[in-house]
Amino acid sequence: MTLAEAAVAADALAQAGSERELADLRAQWGDELEASARAQDYRERAVAFRAIGQFRWRAKEELLRRGLDDTSPAVRGSTLLSLELLSRDHPSTINGVRSLLHTTATADDNAAVRRLAILCLKNGSPQRETIVLLEGLGDDDEADAELRRTASGVAQQLKRRAPRQTKR
Repeated sequence: MTLAEAAVAADALAQAGSERELADLRAQWGDELEASARAQDYRERAVAFRAIGQFRWRAKEELLRRGLDDTSPAVRGSTLLSLELLSRDHPSTINGVRSLLHTTATADDNAAVRRLAILCLKNGSPQRETIVLLEGLGDDDEADAELRRTASGVAQQLKRRAPRQTKR
């Protein structure tokens, strides 16, 4: 079995709520995942960073930070997919890398990576600076139409979740 196949199996176990079997699979594949995350070949690194989310491996969140700085857009994209998956039930995952996501959403050379960073932000806390940033991206006439649409949609979702300010 390859790391990619083990990650698919881990995802199925996580969805089924089989925590014990998932923990056993993590123990079996931990060293291989670490080695793959440091591989020279970007394809191996991309599989490793994607696997972190599929394994629901919260202990590897620091490794995900490194994935956001990788030179390969495929690795950065895989990292963002894992962050999005891990943050669905835990906004702290996004809150811990919010500034990196802001930078990625505004400055990454790859449009798909920028959109993935924006999608990750929807799972974090509805902080004002994130909403303002996303609204700015949504209004940027020079930005890709899909990126503008994604940014506007996520900004609206965050606004709906933001606590209402009472007027005095």
